[in-house]
Amino acid sequence: MKHIEYNTCGTCSKQIIIDLDDNNVVRSCSFVGGCHGNTQGIGRLVCGLGAEEVIARLKGIKCGSKGTSCPDQLAAALIMAIEKPETE
Repeated sequence: MKHIEYNTCGTCSKQIIIDLDDNNVVRSCSFVGGCHGNTQGIGRLVCGLGAEEVIARLKGIKCGSKGTSCPDQLAAALIMAIEKPETE
């Protein structure tokens, strides 16, 4: 199991907390800050999906005139998580 605490950049949410299993499937996802209903919905929708599928669906989504969004930041967190080698 991989536990990620990703500090977001350019969004109302401040942090994304994700648990991935050994096959990079999202087991839990929650946001700190942001639009509670939307981030709660995103977190529930991605549970059970593979990280690569979530990245493909969410990467590049923008929020208004911002260059990013909470979904885009989730994709960035997952990219970092699956590219970072395990250190244990």
